[in-house]
Amino acid sequence: MDWRDEGVLLAVRKHGESAAIIEVFTPAHGRHAGVVRGGGGRRFAPVLQPGNQLALGWRARLEDHIGAFTVEPLRARAPALMADRAALAGLSATCALLSFALPEREPHLGLYDRSIALFDALGAPGWPLAYLRWEMLLLDEMGYGLDLGACAVTGSREDLAYVSPKTGRAVSRTAAGDWAPRLLPLPACLLGQGPASAGEIGEGLAVTGHFLAHRLAVALGKQALPEARQRLVDLLARQSASP
Repeated sequence: MDWRDEGVLLAVRKHGESAAIIEVFTPAHGRHAGVVRGGGGRRFAPVLQPGNQLALGWRARLEDHIGAFTVEPLRARAPALMADRAALAGLSATCALLSFALPEREPHLGLYDRSIALFDALGAPGWPLAYLRWEMLLLDEMGYGLDLGACAVTGSREDLAYVSPKTGRAVSRTAAGDWAPRLLPLPACLLGQGPASAGEIGEGLAVTGHFLAHRLAVALGKQALPEARQRLVDLLARQSASP
């Protein structure tokens, strides 16, 4: 069994004395793992960095074996972000969530294309909003998308102000009534109304974080979201609070 593709490196860990096991996200083969012989050595250190774009060859005796990768660098992303802590945290959070959420060997071409676009946008003006919308897409792709088109109670599209933490549906300000304190604030940026302030992006990340943690993670049988995501959220919050 063998194939060739390209993809973005999500994670790497040492395997034995000199090898490494990598996880990549590819357009045709989804999230896929394999061994890189010699991948634990210095020669591969600049190549096997999360976020890097790689040309890949995979081979195994049987399809269900972990197999071995050959890798060639196509694009290094992390070095260009070293001066921007938040963008580098965004790269780490995106890689970690893809590794966390994606089923093995299942293609998600639309999500792949949007993920590559996000990786390429990190560090550019407005990238936190692009990241927030990417989390919305991730929820939708995994089957836990939010329904924010109309109020769940009245059907109205006007004055949508909250999200139900149970159903993921929008609720208008009038319909919320006394239940408002139990609902999640719905910032306009989640309705596609941009640009967004840092505070609105924080509110949006609280919404997507709730459903990532209480719907997706629970369905996957996992205890908590990757720490890399929380580091990004905390860093963006500190930056927005700075004078």
